[in-house]
Amino acid sequence: MDKPVKKKPLVACPTCSKEQEWSSDNPFRPFCSERCKMIDLGAWASEEYQIPAEPSVDDYSSSFEDSESADYLDRPLH
Repeated sequence: MDKPVKKKPLVACPTCSKEQEWSSDNPFRPFCSERCKMIDLGAWASEEYQIPAEPSVDDYSSSFEDSESADYLDRPLH
């Protein structure tokens, strides 16, 4: 008996939604092409995508609130 040929799964390109086989032969995966990969990279670079996060206290502003750091506020910078 012949072994059944296992088909590679089809995935949609995150940029253009074109379906393609998931293959290690595609250097741009999960994208279908270099063009789609660069479009996605440009969207991240221009901050079109954002990961939601809880607001956090800025590390620099909180460092002056403790008693040890307060001593440094009265010292000259030179």
